[in-house]
Amino acid sequence: MARASRPTIDPALDAAALLRRVGFFGLFVIVPVVAQVARRATAILAPISVALLIIASAIDGRQRPLRPAGARLLSAPAFLAGLLVLVWMALSLAWTPFLAAASERLANLVATIVLTLAGYLALPDRMRSANLYLLPLGVTAAAIVAIVLGLFGDSLMRGVADDDNALDRGLTLLALLLWPAVTWLRSRRRDREALGLAVIVAAALAVSPNLTQIAALAVGALAFAVTSFRPRLGVGLTAGIAAGLLAVAPLLPFLARPVGVALSGPLAPGVVTLRTWQRIVTSEPVRLITGHGFETTIRGRLVGLLPPSAPSTALFALWYELGIVGALAAAFALHASIRRAGRDAPLLVPGAMAGFAAAFAIACIGVGLTVVWWLTTLAVTILVFVAIERGQFRTRRPKVGRLKLPQPAEAPGPNA
Repeated sequence: MARASRPTIDPALDAAALLRRVGFFGLFVIVPVVAQVARRATAILAPISVALLIIASAIDGRQRPLRPAGARLLSAPAFLAGLLVLVWMALSLAWTPFLAAASERLANLVATIVLTLAGYLALPDRMRSANLYLLPLGVTAAAIVAIVLGLFGDSLMRGVADDDNALDRGLTLLALLLWPAVTWLRSRRRDREALGLAVIVAAALAVSPNLTQIAALAVGALAFAVTSFRPRLGVGLTAGIAAGLLAVAPLLPFLARPVGVALSGPLAPGVVTLRTWQRIVTSEPVRLITGHGFETTIRGRLVGLLPPSAPSTALFALWYELGIVGALAAAFALHASIRRAGRDAPLLVPGAMAGFAAAFAIACIGVGLTVVWWLTTLAVTILVFVAIERGQFRTRRPKVGRLKLPQPAEAPGPNA
């Protein structure tokens, strides 16, 4: 008798599956949770998790083919506009007063972009649901940790040297990862679980009140609601408002300052910041074309090149450092990215718009243009959304009542 054939076991494929599961567990669970207590967690742990995903794809070959994916990226208007921004940053090193610091920051930016692209190419075309369900689990665990720290943080974190601004950064990551987690649950028709997750994250942000994260949550929720009811309107508003504000940022202080004076008086901190912004725009109009050079916003404030009351938002920093060339290119890239997001999977569009709106709100309130932890947070959010999109390949199974089962043949009668 012939022996029954046994399925072949490939240790390499098993190792790749294990590395991929560990990588997703680190990216979806460990990074959000540890980010609540360690301020460098995102910048250290996220690249390690992405590296595991890259190694896993190199072993089993489940990554997207490099040539078609690269051709698709190079033909995308948003990607080309982003490359223009990067090239202009490199050219601005010729006139920045902080060449060494700017070169180091540009190298960090390029490394983050390369790692994100490598992670994008390493993600399989078809993501397993078991890996993606780790995301709402990790966001829930991170929200619970944030709630505990918000209530008892002074006693729990006493004596920990790395707790400065850790919770603030962790809540920023939480406010962004909420939307891909909600999107994944809704795509699996788990609306109640998605609502419960949103409530838990909102509670975590409320326990540790911070204007940045609460505003990001509110703006993201508004974009999510509008896009859910009117997808085309939501996409158009998100893309138009974000790109428009970025393109006309130098005009904002002239429009907003009279309103601020009428509401809060001329000595309010926000009004003083707007007045400083006005003075900077009018004192050096030529610099609106070229900018002052990469990395001059943060360093310039430290050495007195900028007054302490100067804005710290990305809107101001982009124009101040890169001028009209970098700002308009970035605005075009942002507009094209928002318009393109979720086009292949309409169910993901509300969550994608909420993510864009929340991230833009955080950047407008006061996150630096190229701060490493912020760039890594954005990279993690992008990779998570890409993973969610590649998990939408499941088709509907036909109902049992609609299946046409073959009827058994009738037995021949005795007179046959």
